[in-house]
Amino acid sequence: MKLTPKAAGTFAIAPTPFHDDGRIDDASIDRLTDFYAEVGCDGVTVLGILGEAPKLEAAEAEAVALRFVKRAKNMQVIVGVSSPGFAAMRTLARKSMDAGAAGVMIAPPPMLRTDDQITTYFKQAEEAIGTDIPWVLQDYPLTLTVVMTPAVIRKIIMDSKSCVMLKHEDWPGLEKITALRGFQKDGSLRELSILTGNGGTFLDFEMERGADGAMTGYAFPELLIDVVNLQKQGERDRAHDLFDAHLPLIRYEQQPGVGLAARKYVLQKRGIIASMAQRKPGSALSPTARAEIDYLLSRVARFDKRANLQLQSSAAG
Repeated sequence: MKLTPKAAGTFAIAPTPFHDDGRIDDASIDRLTDFYAEVGCDGVTVLGILGEAPKLEAAEAEAVALRFVKRAKNMQVIVGVSSPGFAAMRTLARKSMDAGAAGVMIAPPPMLRTDDQITTYFKQAEEAIGTDIPWVLQDYPLTLTVVMTPAVIRKIIMDSKSCVMLKHEDWPGLEKITALRGFQKDGSLRELSILTGNGGTFLDFEMERGADGAMTGYAFPELLIDVVNLQKQGERDRAHDLFDAHLPLIRYEQQPGVGLAARKYVLQKRGIIASMAQRKPGSALSPTARAEIDYLLSRVARFDKRANLQLQSSAAG
C-alpha cells in the first residue's frame, strides 16, 4: 500500500545490523523487522542516516531495502534513497517500490544554500524517480546543514504532488510545525503528513503542535508509540510522565558520534540484533559509556518495566 498524506503513527527508523566483521547481518534484519511489527509500529524507514546508508555499496543498499520490505508484511516501509546523483536514487527508488515499499525518503545534499537551489533540487529529484512514487521530504538541518524555512517547505510540497510527508527534525522546530499547520488552515498548503525525528527528543510537544506521529530510531519504539497514542487520546499528563521517564536515555542517544553506538548497544541487550557493530568508520562505546547506559536503563525501569533488561534476560533464560 503506497504512502499517502494521511499516514500517521510511529515509523521506526531502523539501523542496519552488521556482524562484527562489517558484513550485513540478515538474521538480525529479520528479527528487527519482526520486533517493530510485534510492538505495534505502523511502519519502518530504512537506509536513513541512522541506517549508515553512505557506508553501503549500491548492491548492498538494494539488498538491505528489499529484505526489510519483504519481511515487513503489513507494515509500510519507506526507503531512504538520498544520493549525490539522481541515477543511483532512481534505481534504488524504482527497485524498492517494485518490491513493495510504500514510498521513499529524500534528503537535501549539503551543497544546497539558496531557496531556489533547494526547491529546484527537489523538483528535479521527483522528476528523476518518477512522479508515481510517493516520497518523504527530510528536513534535518542540524546534520545536513540545509535550512528550509516553512515557506520553502510549502513551495516544495505544492510544486511536487507526490511529496506526501515531511520528516520534521529541525531543532528548535516546534514553531515550524505550527507554521505549516497554519498554512493548511489558510488554504495555502495541501494535506501533508508530518512525522518527527531527532530521536524523539521533542515528541511530547511536537504531537501537541500538530504532528501526526514519530519517525525516529529510539531503542524503545514502544515509548514512541505510547506517547503518540496517549497524546491523540488527550492523555497529556500520562504522555508527559512516560516521556519524562525515558528522556535521560533519549538525550544520551542524541549525542553526536555516540548516539548510534548507544542505540545499537541497547538493541543488542534487548536481544534484537546480534551485534552492536557499526560499519567503519564508526564509533565504539567505552566501558564507562556502557555503564552509564546501563545505569540510565535501571532508572527508566523504575517507571517503565520494559527497560528492565536484566528481568527480561532472566525470564528468557
